[in-house]
Amino acid sequence: MVGTEARRAPGAALTEPIFRRDGDAFVPTGHARGPWHPGQLHGGAPAALVGEALQEDGYVVARLTFDFLAPVPLAPLTVTAHTTKPGRNVQLAEAEVAADGTTVLRARAMRLRRGEVALPPAEADDPPPPPETGRHDPFPAPQDSEGFHLTAMDIRFVGDTSFGLGPAFAWFRLTRPLIDDEPPSPLARTLAAADFGNGVSRTVDFEHYLFVNTDLTVHLHREPAGEWVLLDARTRLEPSGAGLAYSALSDERGRIGIAAQSLFVAQRR
Repeated sequence: MVGTEARRAPGAALTEPIFRRDGDAFVPTGHARGPWHPGQLHGGAPAALVGEALQEDGYVVARLTFDFLAPVPLAPLTVTAHTTKPGRNVQLAEAEVAADGTTVLRARAMRLRRGEVALPPAEADDPPPPPETGRHDPFPAPQDSEGFHLTAMDIRFVGDTSFGLGPAFAWFRLTRPLIDDEPPSPLARTLAAADFGNGVSRTVDFEHYLFVNTDLTVHLHREPAGEWVLLDARTRLEPSGAGLAYSALSDERGRIGIAAQSLFVAQRR
């Protein structure tokens, strides 16, 4: 079962991280692997890695956009990040992920100065159903398989949703350190979960179709709190070969933002 008692591959400790540092590189373990190909990462793993690199003291990340230029391989990765538009109130930062000298992912973040603003009272969000009300719906895979969706993430579906076809309402929580023994930041946890939108709300089956997200954009109006992130996800596919997955994001206190993914859709040959 996928969950707190995560499936464990032979010889793998439950605290084995998703990435290990090796000098300037980040070496993914099998817990970063995605469902499409055994040599490729789930998009949530490098997205979380980049999210850590793009944070800045005194600023909140309001928007992050990731462009997946190529499949991110299960190989040593380098991450470079820099501020391209410095500013007192608003900053723009960019990052690249490279494998063997080839850029496979580019990201851009909008950072806003953290402040204290006296606002009129706002209507409170309805509290979401707590994670403990969710249920595990194991992703179909061999018992000893490793993967970001299998052994790195606790996934709990709410209501009558599941890994089956249709909209999804599900909680996500990273169960392993992201880098070595370091716990991931709330932003990294949110990005790791946000990339699941198209997978959990799919409208066609994995066996006969590809529906790969080419990008991920996350807008946050509040800093995420705690370990859990809730996705209320929907997917729309078109005969043209394009699609869109969109998710409302919440933590245990209520709404925190939205995520969207452009999808490339094709029939498997």
